[in-house]
This record gives sequence, structure tokens and C-alpha cells, in this order.
Amino acid sequence: MKEISAGGVVYKKEMGACSILMIEDRYSRWTLPKGKREPGETVEQTALREILEETGVEGEIEQPLETISYRYFHPDYGEVEKEVHYFLVKAGGGEILPQLSEITGVAWLSPQQAWEKQRTMGYENNLSVISKAFACLGIQVDQLEGDQQ
Repeated sequence: MKEISAGGVVYKKEMGACSILMIEDRYSRWTLPKGKREPGETVEQTALREILEETGVEGEIEQPLETISYRYFHPDYGEVEKEVHYFLVKAGGGEILPQLSEITGVAWLSPQQAWEKQRTMGYENNLSVISKAFACLGIQVDQLEGDQQ
């Protein structure tokens, strides 16, 4: 079985400071908002819908970042091949409001906080996605990785 999802690295800039929107999933992991594509949707439409549903934040896609693939086991369907399309998304309207049936929390974080949560409490396959977003935003990821050396 193949499953296609989409989501994004959502950011906002206020008074020169950049913030990154992250969610805490039901497994207590910090990650990016994303979800399954519905019939007839483009991956761009899926990304914006899922971000809004999970976080309460509206957004505008600026550019694609990366598509990641992985497999997981589903108790009803067996092995699932998952493809996730990630985009750089500029936040528009809306206030953060977590979709508690899907996630346990949502927060605006500084790039440093977002990187640390991703690195220590996130999913490894999202590291490159966030790195690419930071590069697009002019955030120096290598300075944030200083404690990994």
C-alpha cells in the first residue's frame, strides 16, 4: 500500500525575528505539520489544508523543500510505503490551535529551539527538511549544529 502525505516548515517573521511552527505528536515527538492527501487534492492543497487543520494557522506555499519516503507497519494494512512532500510555507492568518484528536501540542519556536527539538525529540528524516528550510530563510544551520561535533 502507498500513502501520500504533505506538510511544511511554517515560518513567520515579526520585528526581524523568525519563528518556526512545530507540533508535538501523540508519541511525544516534535515534528512538522503534515497529513494524508485526500482524493482530488494536489500535494500543495494537502499541505495547506493539513497545516490549517492541525495547527489553526493559514499559510502560503513559497517553494517545495523535499520529498521523503519511508515504510511503516500498519496493523490493518500491513507494510505501508509513505511519501511525504514538504514545502516552505509562510504563515498567514489564524491563531495556533492544536487539533487534539491528532496531536498534543503546537508552538512557535525560535530557529534554535526548533532545531534542538527536531534533533533531540524529532524524527531523523526531518533533519534535512528543516535544514533546507533554514537555508532558504538564511538561517545558518551549521551554527545551530555546533554541539553535534
